[in-house]
Amino acid sequence: MDTISTNKPKKQSNSWSKWIIKMIKNRSKKQQLNLFSSPLSQMLDMNDPLIALADTIEWKIFEDNFEKYYSKEGRPAKPIRLMVGILLLKQIENLSDENVVLQWKRNPYYQYFCGFDELQIVEPCHPTDLVYFRKRIGTEGMKLIFAMSVNLHGDAKEEKQVIVDTTVQENNITYPTDGKLAIKIINHLHKIAKQEKIQLRRTYMKEIKGHRISLRFFRHPRKIKKARSAMKRLKTIAKTLIRDMDRQFNNEQHKKYAQTFYLYMRVLLQEKNSKHKIYSLHEPHAYAVGKGKDHKKWEYGTKASLVTTKNSGIIVGVASHEKNEHDSKTLEAALTSAQSNRDKPIQEAICDRGYKGKKEVLGVTISIPAKTLKRDTKYQKEVKREKFRRRAAIEPIIGHLKSDHRMARNYLKGFIGDEINLLLAASAFNLKKWMNNFILFFIALRVAIIIYALREEKPKDRQKYLQLFLLLLKLW
Repeated sequence: MDTISTNKPKKQSNSWSKWIIKMIKNRSKKQQLNLFSSPLSQMLDMNDPLIALADTIEWKIFEDNFEKYYSKEGRPAKPIRLMVGILLLKQIENLSDENVVLQWKRNPYYQYFCGFDELQIVEPCHPTDLVYFRKRIGTEGMKLIFAMSVNLHGDAKEEKQVIVDTTVQENNITYPTDGKLAIKIINHLHKIAKQEKIQLRRTYMKEIKGHRISLRFFRHPRKIKKARSAMKRLKTIAKTLIRDMDRQFNNEQHKKYAQTFYLYMRVLLQEKNSKHKIYSLHEPHAYAVGKGKDHKKWEYGTKASLVTTKNSGIIVGVASHEKNEHDSKTLEAALTSAQSNRDKPIQEAICDRGYKGKKEVLGVTISIPAKTLKRDTKYQKEVKREKFRRRAAIEPIIGHLKSDHRMARNYLKGFIGDEINLLLAASAFNLKKWMNNFILFFIALRVAIIIYALREEKPKDRQKYLQLFLLLLKLW
C-alpha cells in the first residue's frame, strides 16, 4: 500500500491521482444530520452557480440599510434577505410576482438563495408583499441592490472606457387612440357616479355603443368621415358628463376628484399635434418615442440610458428619463449614475451618432463615430474602427435586458416603477453574468486539473488515467 510520507514523499503522480479519485468518490457521501430534516447544504449541489452567488453576496448590507423602513410594533415582518432574494430571482428568471412565489416553494435552490437552511413546503409570502416591499425601499433601495451587483465584478468595473446608449422601456398600455381614451373616460365617469350615488341626467349608453362600432373601421377609406364624427361626439358626451357631475358635487367631492377631472379634460382637449400628449389614463407620464424601427414606428413608455464597460460588458450605470429629451441631454444623468458605482473616474464614453453635438460631459470625453480622415495614420484608422465596432456590443445587452430580465414591458406603475424595473433588470443582468463567469471559471479549473494529471501520469498508466478522466467528466 502506498502511503504519503511527510518527510520524503513518494511519486507525486500516484498520490495526486489517488487524491483526485478519493475526492470524487467522497462527493457522493453526504452526511445526514437528521433522519427527517436534513439541511439544504447537505442535499444540494454546492457547486451550483446560484449557491455560489448566495454565498458571495453580502446580505448584511441590505439588512443594515433597510432596517429603518420597518417598525418594531405590529406583526413581525418578513426577513429582508427573503424579500431581496425573491426580487432578484424574479428578475433573473423573468417571472411575475405570482410565479416567483410559487416557484420558490417548489425549488430548494431558490430557498437556499434566500437564506433558508431547511426545505419549506409553503409559500414564503403573498405576491402583494413584493409590491409593498418595493414601495417601502423605493428607488434608493434599488440603487443599493444595483451597486451590489456592480461591486461583485471587482476591478472589471473600473475600465477607463464605457459605452453609452438609450432604449425605450415600454409601459403596459394599449395602443393609444383618441376614441379609446374617450370611451375609457366615459366608463370611469359612470363608475364615479355610481360610487358617489349621483343621478346623471343621461347616461348615453345606447349612443356610445353605436359610436364604438363606428370607431372600429376608422382606417377604411370610405368610413374615415363617420369615424371622425363618432370620435368628436364621444368627446362631447364625456365633457357633458363631467359638467353634470361637477354641478352635483359638494366641496369634499370637488377636492377628491379635482386632479382626476383635470386629467380627463386634458385628454379631451388635446389635438393630434398637441405637445405633451397623454397616451394613457393610468400611466399619464408615458410619452411616444420614435427609434426608427421598421416594425414599430412608435414606442410608448420612458427612455432609459445604459452605461456598460467597453470590454467586460458590465452595466455600471442606468438612468430613467421622465421627459423625452434628445440623447445628448441624457448623458449627464447616465454618467453620474455610472460614476457613483466606481472608484476610478471614467475617461472616455463611446456613443452612437444620436449623441451628436457633445464632446465632453462631466470631464468625460465623448467619442462619436466619424469617417476616417486622410491625414490619419494606419494605426489611428484601426483604433477608430475597433472602437466603434465595439460600440455595437451594447445592443445585445439591451436585447438580453428586454427578453430575459423583464424590461420589454414594464408592469410596475408610475415613473418610480420605471426606475425600479430598470435598476432590477440591470442588477439581474450583472448577477447572471457573474454566474456565467463562475461556470466558466469552474470548468477551466477542472480542465487544468485534468491537464496537470495527464502530465504527471506515465504512459503505462493510460488505463487508470482514462478512468480518472471519466470520473472528472461526471462533475460537469
